[in-house]
Amino acid sequence: MTGREHHYEVTVTWTGNTGKGTASYLGYGRDHDIATPGKPLIQGSADPAFRGQKDRWNPEELLLASLSQCHMLTFMSLCAREKITVTAYEDAATGTMTEEGGYSGRFTEVVLHPVVTLADPAHAERAAELHHDANKTCFIANSVNFPVRHDPTTLTA
Repeated sequence: MTGREHHYEVTVTWTGNTGKGTASYLGYGRDHDIATPGKPLIQGSADPAFRGQKDRWNPEELLLASLSQCHMLTFMSLCAREKITVTAYEDAATGTMTEEGGYSGRFTEVVLHPVVTLADPAHAERAAELHHDANKTCFIANSVNFPVRHDPTTLTA
C-alpha cells in the first residue's frame, strides 16, 4: 500500500508570557501546552539548559520518546507477524544533542536500549534480528538525519 498519506495535527500554545512577551530573553517563560482533540494535554517547556522547566516535557525528550515508541511498535508488529510472542518491553533510550554556533544545535545520535521478554526462548535469535528490521522500517527513524542505533537485550519468561 505505497503512496498512502497520513496527516497529523497538534496545537502548540505558548503559556509562558509573563506580561511583557519576548521583550527580553530572560523575561519570558518557555512553557507551552501540546494538544490534540480527545487526548490528554502535554505540558511542555524548553530543556532546563535553555531556561525551561524541568517538570515539563521538552522537545528533545519528545523526539527521543517518538523514536523509542516507533521502534517498539514496529518491532512488536514484526514479532506478531512472525508468531513471536513478546510478553514485556521496556526501553531506556538515550540521545546526544550537540550545540553549534549561531544559537543552533542538532541531535548526533540516539541509542535505543530495548529489553524484550519473549514467551519462547527458541525465538530469541530471530527476535534480536528483528530489531534491525524495525530500525529500517520505523517511520520516525526514517525521518531523522542522524543515526538511530539499537542495543537490545532479549529475556525469556
